Amino acid sequence: MSMADVSIVVLVALFLATLVPRFNIGLAALPAAFLVGLAADRTADEVTAFFPGDFFVLLVGITALFAVAQINGTLDWLLDGVLRMVGGRALLVALVPFLVGAVLTAIGTLPAAATAIVAPIALGLAARYGIPPFIAAVLGITGIISGLLSPLAVFGTSANNLGEKMGLDLPGSAPVAFFLGGLLAGLVICAGCLVFGYRTGTMPRGRLTPVGEPDSTLDASPDGASRDAENPATEETTGRAPSPVWGRYLTLGCLLAVVVLSVGFDINIGYLGLTAAVVQQLALRLDPNEIVSRIPWNIVLLIGGLLTYVGLMQDLGAFTRISDLLRVDGSPMLSLLVLCYIAGVTSFAASSIAIFATTIPLVPAVVAEGASPVGAVLAVALASILVDINPLGITGGLILGAAKPEDRTPLFRQLLRCGLVSVVVGPALACFAFGWW
Repeated sequence: MSMADVSIVVLVALFLATLVPRFNIGLAALPAAFLVGLAADRTADEVTAFFPGDFFVLLVGITALFAVAQINGTLDWLLDGVLRMVGGRALLVALVPFLVGAVLTAIGTLPAAATAIVAPIALGLAARYGIPPFIAAVLGITGIISGLLSPLAVFGTSANNLGEKMGLDLPGSAPVAFFLGGLLAGLVICAGCLVFGYRTGTMPRGRLTPVGEPDSTLDASPDGASRDAENPATEETTGRAPSPVWGRYLTLGCLLAVVVLSVGFDINIGYLGLTAAVVQQLALRLDPNEIVSRIPWNIVLLIGGLLTYVGLMQDLGAFTRISDLLRVDGSPMLSLLVLCYIAGVTSFAASSIAIFATTIPLVPAVVAEGASPVGAVLAVALASILVDINPLGITGGLILGAAKPEDRTPLFRQLLRCGLVSVVVGPALACFAFGWW
């Protein structure tokens, strides 16, 4: 057995081991890369060279920026304004989680962080206005999915960067195509969910009146704390910020500056996010430890570890080997369909971004057979994320945690059924709807 085959077997074992309680694939990926590298006569320095420093800066920078926005209450303040705008109109109330999720991920918020914000809003609205928890949850998750392929989002950035690193000839319009494809897929699922709700009679109509308790989930911030940002006296007496209004305007200005400089001037968004976070931390006298604690280090470790291992696999020729095994001669669409199902099935109980990162190296072989490079990357990306509507991952856990205790068991079953259906249907739809783009 060649070392390429050994690296493939180890990767499969890593993903299977995620079914074992207390196993962390991100923690295990780095030593796995080291041990496989030793067996393949690669030094530790050579293995370390595969660590994705650019992804590390990207993830830490963006999450630090939004950690500040959460700490000083800017995100809560913006969301409260959105909720006041829609009043009690049933359709608009139901669409709030979708819109908030789409905007958050489109501007760069990681899916887990966006879910932490959207989950209490979606389930709080469900409790307050009598919307079915399942529909509210699906709309929230679908909104998050809709923005994931934005040029500012981690998935969108990864799709473009990984595609180029794998030697794909992506046009300059590829980032826009990725974003529009993700948005279109999200809108279709959102519309289908609303039609299902109205056809079954579970979705309320007309203007709604609150039916929940005044201290429902909607009135709490994503981390369960009360929204102190609405009380200027509280922030001023704690000394955490000179003024809540000043803090909000500074954060909004920093967010706008990061967007403009990264999109308009092609400056690294990760470093921009870190710079903006440090500026706000000093100006607003925030506790730096609180900012650092909100960075999802488990996700950083997960992506860093897996991409290090993927880099080693690529160096050993593993992906060339897999491509040869998966190729369906004379039919690039069938090869792409197989690839989409691999991405979808493995993403069901694992990290979508991790699966996407490990699947993209297989795309060049499919493109070489005649598939569209943009369509192939987009189809694999959507196949990886459409299965996220399930209760087994971080997203499902946050959704269930935000639901009322009596709703959690039926909601778990509904999300599980939805997830299983999406595993069967999602990859095929992603392949045939977007593979030709």
